[in-house]
Amino acid sequence: MKFRNSLFAVVWCLFCLGCASSANSPGKTDTLPATALEPFGRFKVNESQQLELISSAVHFGFSFEGTECQVYASVPGGGGHGYLQYELDGVYQKRVKVAGSAAVPILINVPKAGKHTVWVYKATEAHTGPIAIEKITGQNLNSLSKPAAPLIEFIGNSITCGAAADSSEVPCGTGVYQDQHNAYAAYGPVVARALNANFILSSVSGIGIYRNWNSNGPTMPQVYEKLDFQHNTSQRWNFSTYTPQVVSIVLGTNDFSNGDGKTERLPFDSTSFVNNYVKFVRLVKSKYPEAQIALLSSAMVNGNNRTILQNCLSAVKKEIDAAYPSDKPVAVHFFRSMQARGCTGHPSVEDHQVLAEELTPFFRELLNL
Repeated sequence: MKFRNSLFAVVWCLFCLGCASSANSPGKTDTLPATALEPFGRFKVNESQQLELISSAVHFGFSFEGTECQVYASVPGGGGHGYLQYELDGVYQKRVKVAGSAAVPILINVPKAGKHTVWVYKATEAHTGPIAIEKITGQNLNSLSKPAAPLIEFIGNSITCGAAADSSEVPCGTGVYQDQHNAYAAYGPVVARALNANFILSSVSGIGIYRNWNSNGPTMPQVYEKLDFQHNTSQRWNFSTYTPQVVSIVLGTNDFSNGDGKTERLPFDSTSFVNNYVKFVRLVKSKYPEAQIALLSSAMVNGNNRTILQNCLSAVKKEIDAAYPSDKPVAVHFFRSMQARGCTGHPSVEDHQVLAEELTPFFRELLNL
C-alpha cells in the first residue's frame, strides 16, 4: 500500500512539473505562407507561390502573439531594390529596404508580449518592380482581412505614388529615384485613413493622358489594364477583384510638362488632352459601371496652364455627363496652388498631408459619410 501511494505521488509530481514546464515554455513558431495572405491592391501569386506586391501601397495584414515575428521578402530576379513599410498595432513604424532574390527575414520586434497586428505596405511603385513575400513566421499567426468600408481607387502619376516625398533617410539628389518613395504617406492613403475608407493606388511616375513628361507614351490609357502598368506586359489586371465606390483621377501634370529639354516637345494640345481623357474615363466606367468618377486638377500646375487644365477638365465632365445621363455626374475638384517642398519639385510628406486635408471634405461628401 505504501508502495502504491509512493508511486502515485511520483507520477503526480511528474505530471505537475510537465504542466508547469508547458505553461512557461514559449509558444510554437508558426509559418504563414504568402498564399494565405489577403492583399489589397495589385498583386499576383508567382510560380514559386510567392505573393508579388505590384502597385504602390498594396498592403496586407496579419496578427501574431509574443514579442517578434519575421516577414520574408525579396526582389524577384534580384535586380535593384524596393521598400516596404509597416504599421504595428495601428501605429506607423518605418520603411524597410528590400534587395536580392533570396528571401531575407524582416524582424518586427514588440517590447511587450501579447497579441499584435501588423499591416505591411509597398512603399515603391509598380515600375520600380515587384516585391515578393515568401512567408511570415511567428507565434499564432493569422491573416487579416480589410474591414468592410467604402473603397476609393486613386489613379495618377508620381504625386499619387508618393514619389520623391520622403528624404528623411536618403537626402534629395542622392541614391536612386525610389529611395524617396513613401506611398503610405501619399495624399490618397492619408485621405482614406481619415475617412476610415479602403484604398488602392493605380499610379505611375511621369505618366499623362495623351503624353508623358518627356515622351509621347505609353500613357495611362494605354497601360491601365495591364497588371503592372507596363505596355509590353501580356498579363492584364482582373478588375472584378475590387469594386470602388469612387474612382479619383489626377492626370495632367505631365501633359503640361516642358519635358527633359532633350526630347522634342510640342505645345500643349487641349483637343488631344480632352479627347484622350474622355476615352479614358469611358474605359474606367466600363470597368466600374457603378462608381462615382472624380476628376482632380493638379496643385503643381500654375499660371495660365492652371486655367487651361481646369477648362479641359470641365469639358471632360460636360462630355461624360452628356454621354451617361443616368449615371452620377462627374465630380470635379480644383486644387489650391502649392509650392512643393519634396525632391525634384514633388510634394513632400508634409505637403501630402496638406493636400489630403484639402481633399478629405470632398471625398467625404462623395461617399456620403
